Amino acid sequence: MSLKDKPLVWLHGEIKTSPLSSTARVKAGYLLRVLQGGEILSMPYSRAMPIIGRNSHELRITDENKIWRIVYRIDSDAIVITEVFEKKTGKTPKAVLENSSNRLRKYDNESN
Repeated sequence: MSLKDKPLVWLHGEIKTSPLSSTARVKAGYLLRVLQGGEILSMPYSRAMPIIGRNSHELRITDENKIWRIVYRIDSDAIVITEVFEKKTGKTPKAVLENSSNRLRKYDNESN
């Protein structure tokens, strides 16, 4: 990690083998590392999630027989992770959207 890289700020969730396969964990780690280096990811790896908030996105990780999502926001000084979850339907669950928005709001209020 270089001094220019953004740190990861974990508000909720973790990435570990079981429940993710080791391959999915490595892929998630690689994509987060790319984000830390300042690159912007797009489909098929990431999609914008403006419903959560400005600069919010969803990383898309395909596992052996599961689909994982990592909700994050790109800040000027960090990559803020709000949720890691297994996606079971076509839509992001309402609870994930609300929890992510609430966590970011709380984080912003405590950071000021």
